[in-house]
Amino acid sequence: MVKCQVILDAMEHIAPCSLAEEWDNPGLLVGSPAQEIHKILVCLDISEPVLQHAVATGCDMILSHHPLIFHAIKKVRTDLPLGRMLQKLLANNIAVYAAHTNLDIASGGVNDVLAERIGLTELKPLEVTAEEELVKLVVYVPADYADRVRMAVMDAGAGYIGKYSCCTFNVAGKGTFLPLEGTAPFIGRQGQLENVDEVRIETILPAKLEKHVVKAMCRVHPYEEVAYDVYPLKNRGRIESLGRIGLLQKPVQPEEFAEQVRRGIGADYVRLVKAGNKCIQKVAICSGSGAEFIAKASFMGADAYVTGDVKYHDAQQAAGLGLHLVDGGHFATEFPVLESVAVRLTEALKGVRGNVEIITDRESKDFFTIVQ
Repeated sequence: MVKCQVILDAMEHIAPCSLAEEWDNPGLLVGSPAQEIHKILVCLDISEPVLQHAVATGCDMILSHHPLIFHAIKKVRTDLPLGRMLQKLLANNIAVYAAHTNLDIASGGVNDVLAERIGLTELKPLEVTAEEELVKLVVYVPADYADRVRMAVMDAGAGYIGKYSCCTFNVAGKGTFLPLEGTAPFIGRQGQLENVDEVRIETILPAKLEKHVVKAMCRVHPYEEVAYDVYPLKNRGRIESLGRIGLLQKPVQPEEFAEQVRRGIGADYVRLVKAGNKCIQKVAICSGSGAEFIAKASFMGADAYVTGDVKYHDAQQAAGLGLHLVDGGHFATEFPVLESVAVRLTEALKGVRGNVEIITDRESKDFFTIVQ
């Protein structure tokens, strides 16, 4: 068993809640960070059958994509579905955590899994939601301790530039200081000017990690008073987005592509809107419900757009723009992420003291079926 807070911390690395849209409600929705967790069920939605499965298999936490609680609750009616489920969750001491639009946006999240399933490469953002703010950290350290301090800030999350890690710049020089009364200097004596061989270490980091990185640096730095600077930068780091746009290995006909999507996401069916006979190679995607980005996909030069919950006038808009459209359904475009989340969470918890079993919901099905 591990504390629920350990699970929350791991999920924050996988899909930080800060990425979520303002209207969303991710995070711990039921339970306490202090409760003990030994078995987790990963699912798309918390339904009564899913909850029954969690109880029957002894799960004490459910990690869902869609939040069980979305809007403010004024009444808990146990004769209605939400009230019944809340009552059962509390009675069985089952915690509930949701990772919704933050998991849609996060690297390796819902949209990246969808892109992989349908064979897209060279992925780029579709609808930018945030650009990471960066700062530069500069610290002065005795030469003999430079490696130790450098590794501490790297381990804390500094030093990433694109796909490169451990990026620093180092300059040797002389540091001077005069310890005053009341100090306990690591080097030198009170009242005596010191001249020390030091290294100036520069590195880059996300602004949101500044406190964490500085704390890690100070923990291993030998000086009583650490000399460091933090500078704001105009350049930006990682771009976060809803949706992706990428390329197929080769151009395909619309019907062939629609079948490729269907097989990739394991759907019983998909709906195809043909916009002429042009082949498809550049494809935009947005898992779940993303019809609002049809015009954006067309503007970015996509030949086709894959999403779910497409309405009649959405299809009309796509056809008018000359954009092929594949509606894979809300359920089917998101369900594949469950296995990925379970694998990544298992990996994130490997170094944690205590054992946690993670299972995925394999029983839930799309609400829609085709009757012919």
